[in-house]
Amino acid sequence: MADISAALVMKLRKMSGQGMMDCKAALAETNGDPDEAMTLLRKKGLATMVKRAGRETSQGKVLSQISADGKTAAMATFCCETDFVAKSDDFSATAKMLNDSLSCCSADDGVENLLNTEIDGKKISTILTETVSKIGEKMEIGDYARFKINSSGLIGTYVHFNGKIGSMVEIEASDDAVAGNPEMKRMAADIAMHITAIKPVALDESSIPADVVEKERAIAADQVKDKPANIVDKIVDGKMRKFFAENCLLAQGFVKEEKKSVADVLAQVAESAGGKAAIKRFVRFEIC
Repeated sequence: MADISAALVMKLRKMSGQGMMDCKAALAETNGDPDEAMTLLRKKGLATMVKRAGRETSQGKVLSQISADGKTAAMATFCCETDFVAKSDDFSATAKMLNDSLSCCSADDGVENLLNTEIDGKKISTILTETVSKIGEKMEIGDYARFKINSSGLIGTYVHFNGKIGSMVEIEASDDAVAGNPEMKRMAADIAMHITAIKPVALDESSIPADVVEKERAIAADQVKDKPANIVDKIVDGKMRKFFAENCLLAQGFVKEEKKSVADVLAQVAESAGGKAAIKRFVRFEIC
């Protein structure tokens, strides 16, 4: 077996971020070859992932990144098993690296696309495997989405102070002057905050799947089945209006001004900015 020098152990430790004893053991097993030892440590991380695959990752951080021009934004969840690890220096360092790297992925969605993105010649999936090998706990990217605006518009993002809930919303504007208006930018951020707090399930009525609407209507009808037949439909229609108002973003009462809907408040701010605006899409991610 090759003589494992302290310098070689330190070199591998710098490469991998692993503990001294783990590095020394890996070098001993690979006859002092640092590249083979690095591969061994990565396999250790993969083995840990496989072993703990069924474990829940209910802790972690929402990652959010937006470009300087506000035209591209990305959001993801970086999850682990325990609050202890989520607060560790190693997890925080990896989370920061991932957050800074969100803009490197050119795909609009798909966790696999983000995992296959390379940072300094190394895939994010490999970086996660190395971190798992070091910490010994399952970690994963749970969600990922990227919004990119190719015309007039803006993106609002918001991450709750606990770091576990975040939202991103894309707003189309009639022109660049409206999109660049300071009040519109504040409105976009406020709508993202509203989404985080109020949990809309869809943008509008047409965005809710037909089977979900049918199920809700059937439930509403069953609740009033003993009422006179001539008023049942009216009652059911009223219940459905309430259902849409509670679950569709555009119809929800705005969190900062509940007597006005999100759609109305946005239209009012856009008009003050000299134009029109409409919400195109949104995502809400939560680690729980």
